[in-house]
Amino acid sequence: MSFQSLGLSEALLKAISKKGYTTPSPIQQKAIPPVLEGKDVLASAQTGTGKTAGFTLPLLHILSENPKEKFKPIRALILTPTRELAAQVYANVREYSEFLNLKSAVIFGGVNQKPQVTTIKRGVDVLVATPGRLLDLQNQGLLSLKRIEIFVLDEADRMLDMGFLRDIQKVINSMPAKRQNLMFSATFSKEIKKLATGILNNPVQVEATPENTTVEAITQKVYRVAKGLKTGLIIKLISDGNWKQVLVFTRTKHGANKLCEKMGKSGITAAAIHGNKSQGARTKALAGFKSGKVRVLVATDIAARGLDIPLLPHVVNFELPNISEDYVHRIGRTGRAGAKGEALSLVSADETSFLRGIEKLIDMKLPVQVMEGFEPDPNASTAPIKQGQGRQNRNSRNSNSKSSGRSNRSSNTNKNSSSTRPSRNSDRRN
Repeated sequence: MSFQSLGLSEALLKAISKKGYTTPSPIQQKAIPPVLEGKDVLASAQTGTGKTAGFTLPLLHILSENPKEKFKPIRALILTPTRELAAQVYANVREYSEFLNLKSAVIFGGVNQKPQVTTIKRGVDVLVATPGRLLDLQNQGLLSLKRIEIFVLDEADRMLDMGFLRDIQKVINSMPAKRQNLMFSATFSKEIKKLATGILNNPVQVEATPENTTVEAITQKVYRVAKGLKTGLIIKLISDGNWKQVLVFTRTKHGANKLCEKMGKSGITAAAIHGNKSQGARTKALAGFKSGKVRVLVATDIAARGLDIPLLPHVVNFELPNISEDYVHRIGRTGRAGAKGEALSLVSADETSFLRGIEKLIDMKLPVQVMEGFEPDPNASTAPIKQGQGRQNRNSRNSNSKSSGRSNRSSNTNKNSSSTRPSRNSDRRN
């Protein structure tokens, strides 16, 4: 199947060709036709499979085929959970709409709102936004969603994880009832399906790959290691392997900063990206990593969905996530677009239960190695890490609310709703 056979306009085909794409991915083949037909769509696909083009291409086609008046209201809204993902989706929208008479903009917190407001006032067809900044500007009367024709909820499962249910509901209540709705998610959990029933009308459900599977192109491996020897092991792996570009995940912001410091002292250029970093610092770190100036990017799970780094060869879980699905999202940063990738996990005794949960989720036993000099501690307890050291477990339904200020606002999970997951303590700013 070709992009031409999907029914996209010549302008879009020209932009796709310029990007070097020739064949649509499975999720694009399944999602684009029903979206072009004006149907609501609930789509699931693992990260790195082309989900963004699966909704942006048909969305842009529909808007370009039905031009509106000179002073254009916002016609399409794409809601994302994080700043990085919003920026990435916006970049894709701009690239695909290069030969169309459509304007787009992106808004998120952590930066001055004035340039964003100025752009919106000039007229925007497609707005990519995070919930906090969107509702903030709306409450100030600086934008209106009353003319939205197409609404996209991207990474819906992550939205729930981060406690955005109330914000999503507020956004939905601000839009006209008659609109096309698209929900894209990496997983089809019970919570997602319940959320979908309140947003989508008779949706077409598409799924490109089995739920929570990992890309076949990714080589996965576990190193059993004593907790106190993890830093030495990861430095040895990077140095001995002469790895030039490594994305490392830690469970906490403090852990990310600490690991960066130790890598720097070992002569490895590293930068951290997490919710306590300013947007400018996060952008600089990511740019340095992509250009090769920064060898290692150490991140918390805020980056698991929002990073699009072509041909990223290595992902390392310095600490395993205590939410099993996050493992899939983390390692999905490598092995993208058919490229080969390697995902390593450094597992200490107290992460044993996390490893078992991950293996159960992906339905495979991960190969285990032990490196001489970095052996696991035979006397260490296998009791799980205390919740205070990481994010809350999915099974805990307690929700904690922390205000991040007006420009970095997020709402707490609805305590009365069993359809939500607990709010994550880290990286909820947007």
